[in-house]
Amino acid sequence: MSDPVLSIRDLTVEALLDGENRTLIDKVSFDLGRGEILGMVGESGSGKSMICRALVRLLPSKLIGITGGSVMLGDRDLTALDEAAMRGMRGAEIGMVFQNPTSHLDPVMRIGDQVAEGIRYHQGKSARDARAMAIDILHQVGFPEPARQYDSYSHEFSGGMRQRAMIAVALSCNPKILIADEPTTALDVTIQAQILRLLMDLRDSRGLSIILITHDLGIVAQTCDRIAVLRQGRLLEIGDKRRVLSAPRHAYTISLLNSHPSMPCGTEPVAVEAEPAAIAAKPLLEIDDLVVRFPAPGLGLLTGGKKHVAAVDGVSLRLMPGETVGIVGESGSGKSTLARAILGLTPLSSGHISFDGLDLAQQRQQALARIRTQAAMVFQDPYNALNPRMTIGETLTEVLKVQDKAPASRISARVDELLDLVGLEREFATRRPRAMSGGQCQRAGIARALAVDPKLIIADECVAALDVTIQAQIIDLFRELKSAMNLTLIFIAHDLAIVRDLCERVVVMYRGRIVEEGLCAEVFARPKHAYTAALIAAIPSIDPDRSLGGLSVAQTPHLLTA
Repeated sequence: MSDPVLSIRDLTVEALLDGENRTLIDKVSFDLGRGEILGMVGESGSGKSMICRALVRLLPSKLIGITGGSVMLGDRDLTALDEAAMRGMRGAEIGMVFQNPTSHLDPVMRIGDQVAEGIRYHQGKSARDARAMAIDILHQVGFPEPARQYDSYSHEFSGGMRQRAMIAVALSCNPKILIADEPTTALDVTIQAQILRLLMDLRDSRGLSIILITHDLGIVAQTCDRIAVLRQGRLLEIGDKRRVLSAPRHAYTISLLNSHPSMPCGTEPVAVEAEPAAIAAKPLLEIDDLVVRFPAPGLGLLTGGKKHVAAVDGVSLRLMPGETVGIVGESGSGKSTLARAILGLTPLSSGHISFDGLDLAQQRQQALARIRTQAAMVFQDPYNALNPRMTIGETLTEVLKVQDKAPASRISARVDELLDLVGLEREFATRRPRAMSGGQCQRAGIARALAVDPKLIIADECVAALDVTIQAQIIDLFRELKSAMNLTLIFIAHDLAIVRDLCERVVVMYRGRIVEEGLCAEVFARPKHAYTAALIAAIPSIDPDRSLGGLSVAQTPHLLTA
């Protein structure tokens, strides 16, 4: 490692809770080398973000404080500086990029002005010079038209561009160190690859030292020089990425490696034989030339009518009973709109959806009645999907009563059965979502879906917000439920590695159309469409020698004709 630009020794952070001190960070020590990218990995609650907030003295509560250790930046101990001195250090010496740029960008302030603000404050530049420097930074982080986009607002950009803007704000003060806290968790796999490549390019061009916080070992394997593994506020392991990935010394590191859904390196597809029962059965779901359009802003001046955009554009698909189909593609590809159309939550512009023999376009009332009693959905955000005022038992009871799925005398027993099915202790019936972890809330959401005794479950990005070990548990749960209950599952995701691990068949969507479908093993081994190949190339692998791939949708407008 090069000479350290930052040295942390025995850093301890405690919280005063119920009159007692609780240790959140327990004597953590490590160095950050000049021009190094250090990856911090671990599950939610492991202390990754708390450590980095402690470095810049931005702890989330006044009840939480640094109680021991030192943070040396050069010859200055950041733990000993007063608040005025720390304000000068934040941004100018250490910049931060947060997980959700929407929450950290000012919605009523132009993007360029937010970048220029740091330049004027820390570097004392005039408004004209700050604007010119801000435009140059926007260009560095990949804005295609920085002079024009300087005057745009955050809501006018995609998630990936907002994250680039957040990085530009952090770079505006020309820091020595950049802390990136889960900067790609909410992004599609190809956009994630672009942001990671951007961070690596900035390290090379600016000589930045970067701390990259993530729960995905695939990301650190392809971007970082060293890996630090944390759990419950303790540093369990730190070292060169190749050593940590090839010869982990701690059991927890091994469990993280085993949980990572990496794509196999082989190119030969695995033969998958269809079951005779599936061949003989009638389709549970048939979609024929489905189109879903939404009004677009503004009027069509030439046509005299409103403009429309086709979120789903001519999709045809069949789903057999007991089959598991993955639908993949970037945000805006039409995955979730297709799911909502299947459940009758979005009107059809044209085409047909037939569920269990009933046509949603021609027999709407009967089809909706059947869908609502035989199909269910599991959502992406496990916290927002559950009523925070109701216990899990009350939530399940409400479904059982409304759907008339159990007599009053059996409702309590049925709630216990549902909790057993999803691997939750029966005591969780009395808990509310805020008293549960993300993985536990997602299990409760699956239990709610199972309460209707469904033939079909649609899981819409249901593991995107979860840690990699919890993701593995939820995927295993779906696999067990499918086998035990003969469920038909539509699994929507932008992570192809997870889809390959769970699903038999995959459907690839791009700009509202299906561009490729087939058996997972065959599609992933020999993709026929350029967009599918781009998605596969962008998946982070725990092989540190594999290059980071992926294409941008904006850079590949020709893909629909590939």
